Amino acid sequence: MTTHEYDVAVVGAGTSGCYAAATLADAGYDVVVVERKDAEEAGHIACGDALKGASDFPEAIPKSQLESAFTNTDVDHGRFEIPQEDTVLEIPVPGELAVIDRWEYGRCLIDGADSAGATFHYDTVVQDVSQDESGEVTGLSAIRKGDHVTYEAEMVIDAAGSLSLLQDKVDFEDATFDTNVRYSQFCSAYREIVEVEEPVEWDDALVFKPTERSAGYLWYFPRTETEINVGLGFQMNEEPMELVEDLRADLQDREEFDGAEVTDKLGAALPTRRPYDSAVAPGYMAVGDAAGHVNPTTGGGIAGAAYAGKYAAEQAIEAIEDGRTDDESALWEYNVNVMDHFGARYAALDVYNIFTTAYDVDDLMALLAALPGEKLAEALYGGSTSIGLALKAKMAVKSFGHWGTIYDLYQTKNLADRLLDHYESYPSDPSGFDAWQRERDAIMDDIYELTGAEPKY
Repeated sequence: MTTHEYDVAVVGAGTSGCYAAATLADAGYDVVVVERKDAEEAGHIACGDALKGASDFPEAIPKSQLESAFTNTDVDHGRFEIPQEDTVLEIPVPGELAVIDRWEYGRCLIDGADSAGATFHYDTVVQDVSQDESGEVTGLSAIRKGDHVTYEAEMVIDAAGSLSLLQDKVDFEDATFDTNVRYSQFCSAYREIVEVEEPVEWDDALVFKPTERSAGYLWYFPRTETEINVGLGFQMNEEPMELVEDLRADLQDREEFDGAEVTDKLGAALPTRRPYDSAVAPGYMAVGDAAGHVNPTTGGGIAGAAYAGKYAAEQAIEAIEDGRTDDESALWEYNVNVMDHFGARYAALDVYNIFTTAYDVDDLMALLAALPGEKLAEALYGGSTSIGLALKAKMAVKSFGHWGTIYDLYQTKNLADRLLDHYESYPSDPSGFDAWQRERDAIMDDIYELTGAEPKY
């Protein structure tokens, strides 16, 4: 058996893994990225290809190194098709948008981390995680190109994606690491790349459409005016093939897809949940999808994953320098940075996901149609929005027959704001963590009671 020794072992060559590796390598650390795919397939990941925050990337792999993957920078808004209300909503999206070729983007990321000095081990499937007697994670065991190998490292960064195998292997009994993780908190996504014969009229928009059940939605994201990423997201407790047929039927009903050719198909899982309460344990940090770092209302996770990788790498460096990789408190700043940057917003947004599970899809679509576009954008991306008296009156007229749902949403919004405030007071060290969780859980109990939704956590 071959043993490899590195300062840090990163599992997964996605966005968060590559940014973590590049940040570490830039600082002079020996870092290996362990990737299950071969060198050609690495970076080929199922994704909607839409990128919010396209102007802002960490310095370890700057935007200039990624721009060859940007295929459509003219998208500037969302387009919500609501057939139940015979309505199309044009929703402004704050910040810079782009649609990318995700495979090319993946190659750019790997090239960036490689240029920084990171080592990549492809065709390597992790089998187990090693821990010492104190519980500190000390490395990995894997199969690499058919051979058994081990990795010894001062820190392991889990960038292995949703429902990471590593988290099934680590004993977190004495750690703060979030183990309140279930399949029902995740979504399956399936997407195809489709070439159409004529330019689509909506090449400047990200198109969303609900399925007949509130458990899923369809998307049409234009990589170019004739190359479209079409896909479907649905909760894991739903029958996937039934919902994929919804996508098939919708494609057949759209004239712009007559004679279209499918050039690629891929599926994956992604979090539709709040970020992990804590993503650290002695010798171990989780980043990106492996830590729930995805906007739970849109499925967008690229920008958050990039910064999670940066923050984890910076904290690993500090802990290694101080000789404290076995101490969660030495890694805690990583949790704080994630919550400060995007985690608090994502946790508040998850409240609206919980809200939708308790209501009929027709009520929800009527409610969506009643909201002005700019307010919907604030809610989808900011975690909160303000609703004045005049706007309430206008919504009341447009949503006649659904006032009960409107009132419930207003109350839910107040609780989401309360939850956002609480997350913005995330504890600065582990000593305040238990009390913070208790208060958060009390707010969640109020949310479940108000909405009548089944507890998600």
